[in-house]
Parts: sequence; structure tokens; C-alpha cells
Amino acid sequence: MSSIQKILLEIYDRMLETYGSQNWWPAESRFEVMVGAILTQAVSWKNADRAISSLKLANVMSPKAIRKTSSKKLANLIYSAGYHNEKALKLKALAEYLGKKFGDSIEQMSKEPSNTIRSELLAIYGIGKETADDILLYALDQPVFVIDTITKRLLSRVGIAKESGSYEYYQSIFTTHLNRNLNQFNEFHALIDHHGSTVCRKQYPICAKCCLIDICSTGKMSTQYKK
Repeated sequence: MSSIQKILLEIYDRMLETYGSQNWWPAESRFEVMVGAILTQAVSWKNADRAISSLKLANVMSPKAIRKTSSKKLANLIYSAGYHNEKALKLKALAEYLGKKFGDSIEQMSKEPSNTIRSELLAIYGIGKETADDILLYALDQPVFVIDTITKRLLSRVGIAKESGSYEYYQSIFTTHLNRNLNQFNEFHALIDHHGSTVCRKQYPICAKCCLIDICSTGKMSTQYKK
């Protein structure tokens, strides 16, 4: 077992013991996961979830319904998610892709090679690498590791990697040193995001309450660290 693999597994085990299973992604359908992956871009999940509830109340939670809804009405429905006009166009682009390529069958989509689907998702307006991997992991059950700013911050603070580099670089840290286990990748990403939003915050991290403080380079240098 490599040193990086060892610390990654230690981080995972400690966070799982501390926070418990996150049961992520909270959704009633695979398509709802896809919608959520777009709506949560650059905003908190709380705001994205409010927009999802609004879409459900208006019965606009299917590719067909989104295609039939005007961009203006769709934008109003998802106002709470921020950047609502732009995100409405993103949702429409995704819905068009699903209709033309798969006849709106997410089941059919999930049977395609993950590399093929990822490339096609990245070609859709408004879908970047993180959103594409969110969809692959949480909607299509593909064992990819999702990288976001919180993950980069954690890897930097514990001393595994610098907080600068390509998306692929950070992703390779997980995929190279860990087995491609769907359940673990699902849970690990969710745990990291929970940890980063509650304890390992961008500003004023609460190191004294961190379950990783004794194995974190930044934590051990903080004034809150006590041996």
C-alpha cells in the first residue's frame, strides 16, 4: 500500500466514522440528479434544492417537460439557484441531448461506455468536467471521482497535493491510489464536501473540531492543535 493510498483511506475512514453515510445524491430519479448537478453550479445545495422543488411543483421534472417549457418560464422556476437565465439554457441543452440521443431513456444512456458519455456531456452547453462527473457518478453509477474546489483544498491542506493543477491531476490521485469502487467514490466525495463546508472551510477552518487534525499538515501547524 502506497503512502498516499494509506492516507486517503485514513481520511475516508475517519470522516465516515465522524459524519456517517451522507446518502448522496438526494433525488427521486436519475434525471433529477442531472438537473441538480447543473443547478448546484456556483451555489449552495440549499438554493439548488429550492429550485428543484419549484420544478417539481410545476411538473417540469422530465426532459420532455423542460423542452416544452419556455426559457423564460424555466428561468423563473429556477430563480433561487442563481444564474437562472443561463442555467435554464443549460437544462434545455441537456434535455435536447437526452431526447435526440436516447429518446429520454436514462437507462439506455447508462449502458453506454462512460468515456463516450463523458465526451458527449462535455460537448453540451454549460456542462464542465465536474458536472459531467457528477452525472456519471450519481446518475449513471459510473465509478469516477468528482473533483471540486473543496477536494482541492483538502488535498492541499493535508499535504497530498498543491492547491493548483489540472482537474485530471487531482482526479488521478484518487483513481490511481484507490480501487474504482462506486460506493466508496460516491461516499468519499460527499464526505469531503460535508467536511469542507462545516469544518475545513475556505476561511476560518475549525481545526480544533477536525477529525483529521493530527494527520493534516495545516492542522498540525494551527494554534488549535494539541498533541
